Amino acid sequence: MKTLLNNDRRIVVMGVSGCGKSSVARLLAERLGCDFIEGDDAHPQENIDKMAAGIPLSDADRQDWLQTLKQTLQHRVQLQDSVVLTCSALKRRYRDLLREADPHLFFLHLHGDHALIAQRMASRNRHFMPTALLDSQFADLEPLQSDEFGMMLDVRHSLEKLVTQAIEAISIEVE
Repeated sequence: MKTLLNNDRRIVVMGVSGCGKSSVARLLAERLGCDFIEGDDAHPQENIDKMAAGIPLSDADRQDWLQTLKQTLQHRVQLQDSVVLTCSALKRRYRDLLREADPHLFFLHLHGDHALIAQRMASRNRHFMPTALLDSQFADLEPLQSDEFGMMLDVRHSLEKLVTQAIEAISIEVE
């Protein structure tokens, strides 16, 4: 048995835009005493411009971004360094690509209904992703499957409760 909460743990907080990935990941990393990496910062400017213009990203658009995040995770694996990373990871194949860097990568899928997330997106400022792209995000979303290492968290809960649930989930003992 080994505990998952140690100095060698990588966690991806995933979900559609506006679900609270950055807030949850930042607080989770703080509580775990590890680094936080905002996955959106790895997007090439072309992707940001495209999304800001209300154009959904294609799989091809996401490829370089996902490769960059994979390399970031590989580097952390080599260092045996824990990190909490945000990434929409909407499709199973995106998560599989990230898992190539770390087969024990833990995904926290923040999920909620369209109306709640649209309301949250409309109230935030200084973010390049317009609410108009939420439909495309939900259309692309493939929720975590039973064979994937991770858990789903309901975004109706408070930030504090979400982080507490996440810590409990990653602190379980596994063989």
